[in-house]
Formats: sequence, C-alpha cells, structure tokens
Amino acid sequence: MTVQLNYKVPKTLLNKGSGFLSGYTHTLNPYTGCTFACSYCYVRQMPVSLFRKEDWGSWVDVKKEASGLLAKELQRARKKGQVTIFMSSSTDPYQPAEARERITRSLLETMLHHPPDFVLVQTRSPLVTRDIDLLQQLGDRVRVSMTVETDQDNIRKHFTPAAPPIAGRLHALKQLREAGIQAQAAIAPVLPSSDQFAVTLRPLVERVCIDDYFMGDGSEGKRTRRLGMEQLYQEIELEQCYQPEAYKRVLELMRTQFAEHQIYVSQAGFEP
Repeated sequence: MTVQLNYKVPKTLLNKGSGFLSGYTHTLNPYTGCTFACSYCYVRQMPVSLFRKEDWGSWVDVKKEASGLLAKELQRARKKGQVTIFMSSSTDPYQPAEARERITRSLLETMLHHPPDFVLVQTRSPLVTRDIDLLQQLGDRVRVSMTVETDQDNIRKHFTPAAPPIAGRLHALKQLREAGIQAQAAIAPVLPSSDQFAVTLRPLVERVCIDDYFMGDGSEGKRTRRLGMEQLYQEIELEQCYQPEAYKRVLELMRTQFAEHQIYVSQAGFEP
C-alpha cells in the first residue's frame, strides 16, 4: 500500500484525558493516522478515520513544529497542577514514518526540558529502542507499554499484517529491561496464543496488562464488531477466542508466571 504523508502545523497537541484514559490529564498524538492499520483498531470507527476519503493505513498527517508547541503547552499545563500524558491514544508514536520524521523523539526531548509527572509511551514498534537514551533520562517519569497481543507470528500476520513481527517486539522489551527502563507487555487486545506465552514474557517484564475488544474499545466491543472481527476469527476456525470470556485463559496463564500485583486487567493496566 502506498502511504501518503501530509505535513501540517497543529494548533494544539495536548488533549484532555477522558473516557478510558480519564486517569491522565492529557493525551498526546505525534501523528494523525497510522500505517500499521491493525484490523481491530477502534480508531477506524472514529471520526478521524470515517470522515477521510482515504483508507485507514494509507495516510499519515505529520505534525510539524510539534516540539515548540508542546513546550508552550507543557508550561501552561504545569501551572495548573499535575501533568500526566498518554502517548498515544489514536496512533502509534513509532510507526514507520517516525524513523525519518522523528516527531516523537523531538517530543521526548522537549519533555526533558519541561518534564511531565508521568508519560506512558504506548507502541507496538521496536523503533522505540532508538530513543533509549531519552527514556533513561526521563527515569521514573516514563513507562513503555509494548503491545504483544500474541506470541504466535502467524496469528499476528492474520490480524495485523503491517505491524512489526512479534520477535522484534520481544527483543525490544529485552533491550528496554537491560537499559533499566520501566516497561510492560500489553496483551491488548488478546489474540489467540500458545500455552507458553507467559513463560516467554516472564524474563522480559515485571508487569503485564491484559485487555480485549469488549473491555477496551470504549463501546463494549461495538466498534470492533463493526469492523468484521468475528469473520477474521472464523477464517482461522478460532471463533471461540472471540467472546468476552476469552481473556480469562490468558489471565490464568499469566498467573502461572507473574504475581497478582504484576498483572493488570484492562483500564487499570494503562493508568499512570
């Protein structure tokens, strides 16, 4: 798929945290649009996608001059009290465009000069390891949440063919751990996985978060249902994995390797 990059100067960057992310004072998206184009992405059912003529995944709006704008907004926000940031709520801050555009890196650099109280970096891309130097400087103020929905790459290819391979994400978690950076594995949404999933994650993280379509898409699963997810499960004859109780199997697997205080379910795992 050909990707169209559009360069725009935003009027604002920080948005008020609300709904599923109401535990944060702000959300921050370095880009609009995402070329990982995951089949289940709830953003496909939001106005930012529905009102565009182009297919989701075929375009990205690059937010130019973002670092300077963020510096001003952070200074204003700090005057009002605590600042906690979720990056990102409707795009991946380390999607392929970031390798060249470096918008996310510029925002992290700005945070070193105007530090928030906490920032969660939500991604599924090993590119996050490029910025280990900045993440280390942010210290306890940052946590990386790496999406690892499954440990089986054939499943990843079926649901998210344009997303990074699972092996690369696991290696990224290993690098983050060795660098002393707080990180968690976000099994979100839960996809079919092997019985060894928890064993694979145990050496890499001290924290896992489990979420699914029914708890985590902001509409009790209605948004993702409209995306035809059930058919994707039928194609691989795993319909039983597409139902509200399916996450409990993964939860029990994680309990064999992780303590209860290391396991979070849905919204609690993404809180500051």
